Amino acid sequence: MHGQKYSRVSDPSGGSNQSRVRAYNERLVLSLVRRHGSLPKSEIARRTGLSAQTVSVIMRALENDALLLRGEPQRGRVGQPSIPMSLDPSGVYSIGLKIGRRSAELTLVDFLGREIQVFRKTYEYPLPQPILDFTLNALEKMTASLDERQLARIAGIGVAMPFELWSWAEKIGAPPGGMEAWRCLDFREELEKLVDFPIYLENDATSACGAELVFGRGAEYADFVYFFVGTFIGGGIVLNHSVYYGRTGNAGALGSIPVYGPGENAQQLIDQASVHGLEARLRQNGIDPSPLWLSQSDWSGFEAELKEWIGTTAEAIAFAIAASCSVIDFETAIVDGGFPADVRRRLVEAIRCELGKLDLQGIVAPEVVEGLVGSNARAIGAATLPLFARYLLDQNVLFKDTAQAV
Repeated sequence: MHGQKYSRVSDPSGGSNQSRVRAYNERLVLSLVRRHGSLPKSEIARRTGLSAQTVSVIMRALENDALLLRGEPQRGRVGQPSIPMSLDPSGVYSIGLKIGRRSAELTLVDFLGREIQVFRKTYEYPLPQPILDFTLNALEKMTASLDERQLARIAGIGVAMPFELWSWAEKIGAPPGGMEAWRCLDFREELEKLVDFPIYLENDATSACGAELVFGRGAEYADFVYFFVGTFIGGGIVLNHSVYYGRTGNAGALGSIPVYGPGENAQQLIDQASVHGLEARLRQNGIDPSPLWLSQSDWSGFEAELKEWIGTTAEAIAFAIAASCSVIDFETAIVDGGFPADVRRRLVEAIRCELGKLDLQGIVAPEVVEGLVGSNARAIGAATLPLFARYLLDQNVLFKDTAQAV
């Protein structure tokens, strides 16, 4: 472990609004602009219900803080030309840490959620100390390329990780007791001891769902069920343009849905529709499975096993989609995962086919579509946590005709 606490550069503006959580109306304006790409003052006033004068004051402050960029004047038929305002990509940066069963990723994104730097570490199974060491080493390299202004504009570090990691030891082949270190460890607390950035933590699959909501297809669908096929499948639920967390924060634990397994025996979705299953197939056939976590762009070396896995996985996810839609009338099921884009396309096509074979009397079959964020969805979702905590508002506010401004 590093002996010193990692420190960020202090805010050179000396008291800028960057150093505090934005007030509600400022966050509302930033969220609307992010949602629509760019908006003029008049449109923001109409959507928020705030007066034109109030909006002018807010936008002037946000522009002075370098959070908004002024676009070229757009001339209409009458009156003064409108000036669209958009988020300044360099106005805020955020860091996302994904802790997975086979790999960890640290990513730096800008205010638009675009990845700037990505560091990755693979392993047989996750352990706290190596992951903390990886995080600090990657963070040091990541921030070395940033100037003082950029460092001062890092909103924090979001962490996306499976809950109760110690319970996965047997499934991922860790030795008995090998992952017990997670049981009594508060990873967020440990990381806070080592860095000065604010730390935010969320379940990994829920974070991926949030990334899809914010940076993927969230604008297209008010409600959807989301599946992320990683080493083990997980997911999330979006209702009224917002992630639904449930009473304990565990809503959308889709991997636990019962589905038919071999011999018509009921198993959990996680046992039938996870990359872990493909890994097991490859090992049984004497094929090195390391490309599954070393390369997320090319899985062309084991087509026979991949084709079989896609068929089994598609059938299981189709059952899970039908079960989900019998409880909530989802308009869409979105599928993404830690695999190449062509594998995602093939899997979604197979799921549509399998869903068409099921008896769906009494429910309306949802549209099944590919996610847009891709294999790094969990890390990007983690990076959105500080952005929403400090600068943005929940999505459902943005889809009301007139927001409840204060």
